Amino acid sequence: MKQSEIKALVSLLEDDDNEVLNLVENKIRSLGGTVIPFLEDRWEESSLSPYTQKKIEDLIHDLQYEAFFSRLVTWKENGAEDLLEGMWAIATYQYPELSIEKLRQDLQQIYYEVWLEIRDNMHPMDQIKTLNSVIFGKLKFGANTKHFHSASNSMLNVVMESKKGNPISLCVIYLLIAQKLKLPVWGVNLPNLFILTYKSEQMQFYVNVFNRGLVFSRVDIDNYISQLNIAQNDIFYQPCSNLDIIRRVLRNLTLAFEKVGDDDKVQEIEKALKEMMK
Repeated sequence: MKQSEIKALVSLLEDDDNEVLNLVENKIRSLGGTVIPFLEDRWEESSLSPYTQKKIEDLIHDLQYEAFFSRLVTWKENGAEDLLEGMWAIATYQYPELSIEKLRQDLQQIYYEVWLEIRDNMHPMDQIKTLNSVIFGKLKFGANTKHFHSASNSMLNVVMESKKGNPISLCVIYLLIAQKLKLPVWGVNLPNLFILTYKSEQMQFYVNVFNRGLVFSRVDIDNYISQLNIAQNDIFYQPCSNLDIIRRVLRNLTLAFEKVGDDDKVQEIEKALKEMMK
């Protein structure tokens, strides 16, 4: 549709005829996210009634949610290969205008800071020490213990800006930088704690990013599992997939919105998680 036609369509949201309103809303929804700027422009007009403003707000939210949902589904259907893209898709739930290029640029800057310190033929432990030194020492990333359950901990753009996150968001940043450096570093799904593993043909050890990159062994995981009185499972020791990571981030988001009693957002994120579980 032409811009003039879209503007005319949006103006019909003030019509008193419910049948007309239903037709207009359905048509607007069929146009998808491209119509959002026109709805936002209309919403800013002072002459609108509170009822019409609320209707426009609901339409904008629904269209933004559909765009977020579509991004996640497309990411999964394309093989879930780019973890950053999956995290970006989740962040657009709260920040629909967020650019993935901005996230890539921010990560590139962190990568560059670490790359300057990495030397050829470094021992894996020294590689991890270098990552820790730059990410936690120089750049001051750290655990968001004060607001552990906040939804912002699942928004990678917020974590990059505040430099505070939960275990999985900090692990994602660390993981993306490590893999960009060609290091064999992967995520590991431990109960109640997301960690990383350095796994090559020669060795395997683990990294607790939430604790400033503390390195530990399989025996330490054995002890951790024993303390939780949980049966051992191979998934507690071996790399998980990008899709597993995104699922866990969505679970964290669900819990975050449950904590503040936002049932509508809980339902929306649960719908997305259900789709990721298929």
